[in-house]
Amino acid sequence: MLTISMPGAGYIGGPLGGAMLSVSGLLSGKAFCGSPAERLRYSREPRPVVVWNLTRSCALRCLHCYNDSRDRTFEGELAAEEAASVIDGLSAFGVPAIIFSGGDPLTRADIFYLAEYAGAKGIRTVLSTSGVLIDGPAARKIKEAGFSYAGVSIDGNEETNDRLRGSKGSFKKALDGIRRLKEQGIPTGIRLTLSRGNIGELPFIFDLIENEGLERGYFAHLVYSGRGNAFSREDLGYAETRAALDYIFERAAGFIEKGARKEIVTGSNDADGAYLYLKVKESDPERAEAMRRLLFGRGGNTAGVNIACIDNLGMVHADQFWQGHPLGSVRERPFGEIWKGPEPLLNALRDRKAFIKGRCSWCSFFDICGGNSRARAASAYGDFWAEDPACYLTDEEIGIRLGK
Repeated sequence: MLTISMPGAGYIGGPLGGAMLSVSGLLSGKAFCGSPAERLRYSREPRPVVVWNLTRSCALRCLHCYNDSRDRTFEGELAAEEAASVIDGLSAFGVPAIIFSGGDPLTRADIFYLAEYAGAKGIRTVLSTSGVLIDGPAARKIKEAGFSYAGVSIDGNEETNDRLRGSKGSFKKALDGIRRLKEQGIPTGIRLTLSRGNIGELPFIFDLIENEGLERGYFAHLVYSGRGNAFSREDLGYAETRAALDYIFERAAGFIEKGARKEIVTGSNDADGAYLYLKVKESDPERAEAMRRLLFGRGGNTAGVNIACIDNLGMVHADQFWQGHPLGSVRERPFGEIWKGPEPLLNALRDRKAFIKGRCSWCSFFDICGGNSRARAASAYGDFWAEDPACYLTDEEIGIRLGK
């Protein structure tokens, strides 16, 4: 049971917010302070954080990769000049931040130029990488390019990580990369995708975050996209999910109690906010209600609203898990025109309450969850608007009457 009673102690503001849920922020009572993406949630015309999959090239072959990246070149990817022009459009539209992702964006020689160019346009830049390509010179270039944060993918100890990431030696290379980033003073964290193959590694990962002096731990639920479709058989069951989150919540609370400047976040399952609220409500109902107000302000899943994706070919998507549903090409129109255009899918996502079916439509936590992952529902049921199969809350917990 969570009984922490130290609001604000040791909390470090996250680099983005957006699709991620700050467990540390909610427990401390400062869930969304200071994040550019979260401030934009309250503006009249919010602008999305853009996940930009610059390339599908990657030295690894992760079993859960949402866009089927691999170690080869891909024809038709945006050239440096085209990418710079896209950044011009993002800046003109007021996009607050770009998460440069892939594949591994460090496979592109122009990544440092593009990050520096975006920074000069007033856009905050974040790096999402496997970490295996970060040697000393690369770490210095990451620093010089002005990245505000680097998230490195590690899925467990050496044996587990190398198996899930399809490359022997990838753990050691990623850990070396993390240490080189820290030597450069770059805020750095670990990114992990939860599965049956690594939930036993959570103590190891939290100890690694603490021992390496990392600022952040990001624990993502599996979304059934790319190779993640085939990997869905390894997704956690409901009881396993709850046990994993119980542990994540307790370790996050422990960091706050110790005054450690660590942020623990989860992603890709907005039932987490409701579950944390219910856990805190057991011991401190008043504090839980304050947490619920923060969650209401966040609004849950915001694919197509506060999060967007540009893929390696320049196609725009509602988020990085909607690869099969392009909205338009930045080679043909500026990002802002696509995002504000009359696309039916985007308009439906922005009024999703009217379309969502099943348990999600009846849920008393819809206002803080937003119906969870539409991409996961589409993969599981062939219907964007079906209930999310990965919601692990019971009917009683979400307020569904028997016989509904």
